[in-house]
Amino acid sequence: MGEFFANVAKYPKYLITIILGVFAALLEPLVKRSKNPVTAISLVGALISGLITISFILRAMVSLPSQN
Repeated sequence: MGEFFANVAKYPKYLITIILGVFAALLEPLVKRSKNPVTAISLVGALISGLITISFILRAMVSLPSQN
């Protein structure tokens, strides 16, 4: 029974490793492309736009009043 719990305890480590690997695989091409100033500016703009969009979506989901 001790082996079972030892194996189950490893799953969070695997999950974290997989998530970090996915983020690394997604960010690597973006880092390579950011050497061009125009591309870097567009990547920053896309990141800011994405964060604002997620903020609006979450606000609508939890029905918080807008800051206007």
